[in-house]
Amino acid sequence: MTSGNRLILKPTLLFCYHPPHPASGIGHGVALQRNWNCQAISSFYQLQSRIHSSLSVSPFYHNHTYCTHVGQKPSPEDELEERYLLELISWPSPPPHSGPTALRQTSDPVHSLFAILPTKEGREWHVGDQLEALIQMHDFQGRPKRYGGDFLLARLHSPELGAAVVGQVVDHKNGFYSALFPLLWVGSAQVEVMLVHSSEAVAVLRRLREERADRVFFKSVFRLGLLSETTVCNLCLPTNHQPLCNYTDLHTGEPWYCYKPKVLSCDTRINHAKGGYLKNLITNKEALLFKSGVNLKVYIHASGPDKINVLPQKDKVEEENSTAKPEHIQLETSGYYYMDSWRPLDGFTMRQFNKSSAAVQCLKNKVINMYGDSTVRQWFEYLIGFVPELKEFNLYNPKKVGPLMAVDSTHNILLKYRCHGPPIRFSTVMSSELRYVSNELDGLSGGPNVVVVLSIWSHFSTFPVDIYIRRLRHIRQALVRLIDRAPGTLIVIRSANLQALDQEVSLYNSDWYSQQLDQVLRTMFKGLNVLVVDAWQMTLAHHLPHALHPPPPIVKQMIDMLLSYICPERKKSQK
Repeated sequence: MTSGNRLILKPTLLFCYHPPHPASGIGHGVALQRNWNCQAISSFYQLQSRIHSSLSVSPFYHNHTYCTHVGQKPSPEDELEERYLLELISWPSPPPHSGPTALRQTSDPVHSLFAILPTKEGREWHVGDQLEALIQMHDFQGRPKRYGGDFLLARLHSPELGAAVVGQVVDHKNGFYSALFPLLWVGSAQVEVMLVHSSEAVAVLRRLREERADRVFFKSVFRLGLLSETTVCNLCLPTNHQPLCNYTDLHTGEPWYCYKPKVLSCDTRINHAKGGYLKNLITNKEALLFKSGVNLKVYIHASGPDKINVLPQKDKVEEENSTAKPEHIQLETSGYYYMDSWRPLDGFTMRQFNKSSAAVQCLKNKVINMYGDSTVRQWFEYLIGFVPELKEFNLYNPKKVGPLMAVDSTHNILLKYRCHGPPIRFSTVMSSELRYVSNELDGLSGGPNVVVVLSIWSHFSTFPVDIYIRRLRHIRQALVRLIDRAPGTLIVIRSANLQALDQEVSLYNSDWYSQQLDQVLRTMFKGLNVLVVDAWQMTLAHHLPHALHPPPPIVKQMIDMLLSYICPERKKSQK
């Protein structure tokens, strides 16, 4: 790995595996992000052998919807990769009950607690150590939970230092969890643990994802002269209702269907739009699992002190003479905040672009192509607001849909945004503007002055994960072709981020869905010559409230990271 999260590997078939930590008692099915040790496997048989040997005994994920067989049949290699990825994100299920679980038997953040565990040397921590907080979940009756599967988030922060870092949560599958934090600064550090969803709520979300891919529906208008008709569309539709119009993409095989209008033909479709959200998806008892302030994004309190004081790092002699040498679990921490500024941990230096003139000099003679959902469109909007020289060119498209373009002719800068292809929950997109990202990438010549920025996750949360895997696979193949013909092209991927949740949003866009998709995305693109802006950790570590479109202070950190990738800091001395 070189600096800047840039992973360089010959883009052959990818396979990543990290064995469980021997001291942790953690199985392969534990839902947490790990530092995956990636390697290229050139032989299908080698891949098959490694995947089968790494699979745990937990039940394999199944797509139970009528979406199961849409799209092109994957190759044997693709099937194995898909199986591995779905096993990677497998999540512990609550034990089976004869009937619905009563609320009083589910996880209650008020009765639950956590405690900071002492080190082998007592209660003294130094920079470079690892802090562990042990979490014990209880139900609403105050009884300890005996099984795992709760979705917890953890952060370590110091408001006075403007410092914060994400914790890694380990599920011990018995009602206990560990939150592990790297200690990165001197001074105070306070632990925060949040219950996002109980294990029982996650079970509901998983069922909806597997069985109700139709809970967000889409529509298209068909028009010929004065006659128009509107029908329902989706990635997959039941075929027993009425005939379908098949809009499967000829290049990628990505499926998309609309019910055929009663009068007009399929080729008269003029647009695509979000139709709405289905209601009454869960029972009244299940609705109690998604109560804001009760069991949805509620903090868990400490049973004792929740703060520690971190001392300076031990010198090498002192560390070598220490009789207690802690065993650290490798954490996947991409960076942390200090003095309210993001600091990557991979040796890469993030520059501060506080003046628009610095951004202009960085973007000079560059073409920046942004593809994806509204979270990357937010980057486009931030840049044209921050850099006065970038003048948005009026393409007479809706501001929230695009495509969008901004130009600085003096400094030869071209900034473009285009949304990804369906499923896309935008208001109205003209049919002629529906483009799949992989096809757009194949149309780029690339080169050292070309930047590609991708953010594709939020609109796939309501679909089975194998559909997201297929979409990323097509994009990955297009990126491999782009890198082969233009190795100097800079590719940046924006990860998923947390957002505000209530009951309704949880059923369609829960952070649990986003976390699952994000883990798939990171794993599938490891090994390619790409860079990652870790929006997940940047939003989780920050003190500002979670939002689908993060507030400006966080977006500034993301843009500073993007610009630092485009214009990395020059070393002071070079031979």
